Amino acid sequence: MLNIPAGTLRNCDDAMDFSNATILCLGDVMLDRFAYCDTERISPEAPVLVLLLQRIQSMLGGAGNVARNIAALGGKAVLIGLVGQDDAATEVKALIAHTPGLVDRLVGGQVASAPRPTTCKTRYLAGHQQLIRVDEEMTHALDPAEERALIEAAEASIAEVDAVILSDYGKSVLGPRVLAATIVCARGRGVPVYVDPKGDDFARYRGATCVTPNLKELAIAARMPVHTDSEIVAAATAIIADSGCGAILATRSEKGMVLVEASGAVHLEAARAREVYDVTGAGDTVIAVLALACASGFPLPQAMRLANTAAGIVVSKLGTATVEPDELALELSRDVRDREEWRHAKYYNTGEAEALVRRWKGRGLRIGFTNGCFDIVHAGHVALLAAARAQCDRLIVALNTDPGVERLKGPRRPVNRLADRSAVIAAVESVDAVVSFDADTPIELIERLKPDVLIKGGDYTIEEVVGAAEVEASGGRVVLVDLVVGHSTTRLIDAIRGSTEDAA
Repeated sequence: MLNIPAGTLRNCDDAMDFSNATILCLGDVMLDRFAYCDTERISPEAPVLVLLLQRIQSMLGGAGNVARNIAALGGKAVLIGLVGQDDAATEVKALIAHTPGLVDRLVGGQVASAPRPTTCKTRYLAGHQQLIRVDEEMTHALDPAEERALIEAAEASIAEVDAVILSDYGKSVLGPRVLAATIVCARGRGVPVYVDPKGDDFARYRGATCVTPNLKELAIAARMPVHTDSEIVAAATAIIADSGCGAILATRSEKGMVLVEASGAVHLEAARAREVYDVTGAGDTVIAVLALACASGFPLPQAMRLANTAAGIVVSKLGTATVEPDELALELSRDVRDREEWRHAKYYNTGEAEALVRRWKGRGLRIGFTNGCFDIVHAGHVALLAAARAQCDRLIVALNTDPGVERLKGPRRPVNRLADRSAVIAAVESVDAVVSFDADTPIELIERLKPDVLIKGGDYTIEEVVGAAEVEASGGRVVLVDLVVGHSTTRLIDAIRGSTEDAA
């Protein structure tokens, strides 16, 4: 494991390798369903929207989403929780079976008395807006047989894991006996325990390595105000003293995180979300990355920074989302670049652009692509980029490298080097990302990024557009936009050189 000093997390494959860590995830396992609908009218029967169901997507939720986040980052997750004897349980098990890195040790089906259904949350969305959520659940206390089965499964699994996550959604799975037995067993074997809490009594988590409440949960548990940094630290310190936990990591949405350790050390981290889209499951991502990073050798403050970065990624996605290793590495590298101010924030290398495109497509966004030298940007270029952006939700502009421009335009070009051209194009409001390519054509970039829309100027025919066949073959389209008459970089350069010569 690479030792990365606090505050200098960098994009490094070694640092992002979590493949040797195995995490036990115990808690409330749920099925998250997302019903995507169209809506165009109000019901004549009541003042409510009429939803036309288009598709339903199911994902692991609760402790299952924590485990899914671990697997997505390359770790291994052992999932323990309760499910019922129903279709939702079958669906949960199928999702686990189709997720590499997940081990199914769910408990359920063997208890005849007071059968409980699999917890299921169905969200109805229209236009990416959640309209209503319907929950199916039963939260009565555990049957003794259920309790024994959970404890036995946890104790049998602890010997083979590097950390334990207790994901408490208040659905009764993490009752007092299950909590106590699991924490005692884990700490007795030297295995750290991380808790996503619920309720007003954190003493239930006595002996945990770190507890991760949000601000509301922290205020309720401490019975103290949490409006300022000092109040948050005071509340966390009080809980540590009362519960015997090793640390409190308070998540505070758009304001970032505060980590308070039993030693008295305090670490503050600003939020990293560039665009908040959906906060569903963000807490699951935080605790998954925190435990996984610590199990992989990161100190707790560095693990907090990784978790904070991951949270900023996941809230920019729709639904119960996860974070990929290259997405996490991308955000870390961009943060360093922004601080060092050596490259504009919109500039990406090819690997980073691929991760960015996956994230955008995961939100259902249409990706547009155009390319050119853009040596001296004029009104015609700005109009072209604006027209291109109108055809998509996110626009990527690929620039020829300096050697590529010279091969294309001659030995006296480019006038502006790639770094300058990138900065200017990135400053254009219509542009969402800038990449570069050294080959004579951008075909390799197009094949790797797989844009939904390929845009070029009207001085081309579709047959002449590089990548047109590949984009159309993958279900995309090619768009030719009209050029602004009278604007040409070559003509502009010739006019400038002519004026210089006349002045001489």
